[in-house]
Amino acid sequence: MNISAHLLVAVALVATAFIVVLAEATLRRRVRGFRTLQLFVIVSGLILVPANVVSALDAGRTAAQLACLVAGVAAFVAQFGLAALSWLPVDRVQRPRRILAVGAHPDDLELAAGGTLARLADAGHEVHALIMSDGAVGGDPTARPGEAYAGAAFLRLTDCEVLGLPDTELASHDCTMVQAIEAKIVSLNPDLIFTHSSNDQHQDHEAVHWATMRAGRRHPAILCYESPSVTRAFSPQVFVDIADYVDAKASAVAAHHDQADKPYMNAQSLAGTATFRGAQGKLPMAEGFEAVRINGFAGVL
Repeated sequence: MNISAHLLVAVALVATAFIVVLAEATLRRRVRGFRTLQLFVIVSGLILVPANVVSALDAGRTAAQLACLVAGVAAFVAQFGLAALSWLPVDRVQRPRRILAVGAHPDDLELAAGGTLARLADAGHEVHALIMSDGAVGGDPTARPGEAYAGAAFLRLTDCEVLGLPDTELASHDCTMVQAIEAKIVSLNPDLIFTHSSNDQHQDHEAVHWATMRAGRRHPAILCYESPSVTRAFSPQVFVDIADYVDAKASAVAAHHDQADKPYMNAQSLAGTATFRGAQGKLPMAEGFEAVRINGFAGVL
């Protein structure tokens, strides 16, 4: 049996394993079901790399050696085939638009619209995030802004700004929020604005909604997203297909380590909501939005 063939297969499997570990952040963003691919690569490597090394050191020519070689080659090919089949397609638009997403707390945008924002970013649109609070009451104020930047970077948003207004007291800073949102509208001239719904029982979310309504009183396209604290009155009319982006959304949410103990932060909860909204919108999985006005963003989604 050719020793070099066994060693070549072993090296290839090791290299692939290193790639899925070292390039995890990139692959998690671009590959559907990345954990399945990662598990397959690591497990097949743990089994077949030693087997092929031992076969290379054995001077015999046995059926077992041939089986190790064939299995190693098959695993290597399957790894790349699985990655290719799971790779997210990117359809870049001919006319990129600007989108402004406004949230109250560092994790709000990822939880409510992470799939949609990732899809928009992949399509070539500029997506700008504005976060009002550092989330000090609900977590560590030294960690949460950094997690907001990490989540935005993972989603490939154009930029993210965290203002650091006092958590749970945003209603008392309505004028500051209106001015900040107005400034973004003037500087960006966004084609579409995302914000919280008025049907939300969190006082900060409701305050941000109304601040956005005042700042965007002349804007032609505003959609309100669904946070975990929306009431039963939340009634979406616009549904965005995020079947390809549920994993990316879950990974962006996972960037908020400080909030990991919250029951709505896990991938199962996110997938459940996406499945429910998808059923409403006649899509596999979706995020739902209430439309304040939608006549100004034809061709964005």
